[in-house]
Amino acid sequence: MNKYCFALDLKDDPALIKAYEAYHNQIWPEIVASIKDAGITKLEIYRYANRLMMLMEVDESYSPERKAAMDAANEKVQDWENLMWKYQQALPGVKPGEKWMLMNKIYEL
Repeated sequence: MNKYCFALDLKDDPALIKAYEAYHNQIWPEIVASIKDAGITKLEIYRYANRLMMLMEVDESYSPERKAAMDAANEKVQDWENLMWKYQQALPGVKPGEKWMLMNKIYEL
């Protein structure tokens, strides 16, 4: 079982953050299916202020390239991503178009 950790920011607006969380309390079933179909077995998102951290556990079928290709071919996932981008903003220093950024593990107990 592999784990991944990603970071992303939300726009620093309490109303937008509230709306973003409301969407995540009722995620579209097609999005849940796409996550599971990609080999993601567990996914959690945490928030502090406007900073998000996403933890993923994946099985042996998961690859970032395969997930990206599946997402690009899925109209509902593209609709979701476009909707979520109204609430999200890139982390400082990332290239244009980059969203969730993979974090490097620096310590484990």
